[in-house]
Amino acid sequence: MNTALLLIDFVNPLDHPGGARLAPRALRAARNTLLLRARRSMRAVHAIYANDNFGRWKSDFRQVIEQCEKTPQGRALVSMIRPRTDDLFVLKPRHSAFFSTPLQPLLEHLRISRLVLTGVAADICVLFTANDAFLRGYPLWIPADCIASETAAIERQTVRYFERVLRADVRPIARRAK
Repeated sequence: MNTALLLIDFVNPLDHPGGARLAPRALRAARNTLLLRARRSMRAVHAIYANDNFGRWKSDFRQVIEQCEKTPQGRALVSMIRPRTDDLFVLKPRHSAFFSTPLQPLLEHLRISRLVLTGVAADICVLFTANDAFLRGYPLWIPADCIASETAAIERQTVRYFERVLRADVRPIARRAK
């Protein structure tokens, strides 16, 4: 299967209500996502950043990164998970990476048949993206240790939903074959 790795809202200032609680969990998810990307089996996988545009309709992804680096929490997160030169990106106006973005035509162009979802917040943007991916028929791997929400309880509840309703593989990266 041709796989794409979606990195959802990792480029984030974390300056919203709940951002302080999310920050350490987001850093953990980013660290694990980097470990996932380092695997030999993931090296040829297309990485696509799907990120909020934060209401800046004329912005580009470099401007989004610069804006997020202006907060201490955002700077720490962006410096850890900074996009590589060959990574792709879509800017999203709402919660789902599919809604009003070019993601679907991009996936079709790349002939993607399977998605790995990572990012923040698991119970909002990752959830909406996962629902839309499921409705489009994509098999999903959503590693439980590569997503973050404000609390562990919210993460557990969301992971159970991914597994039960979306039939996603939610095994953490350590438990899945390399």
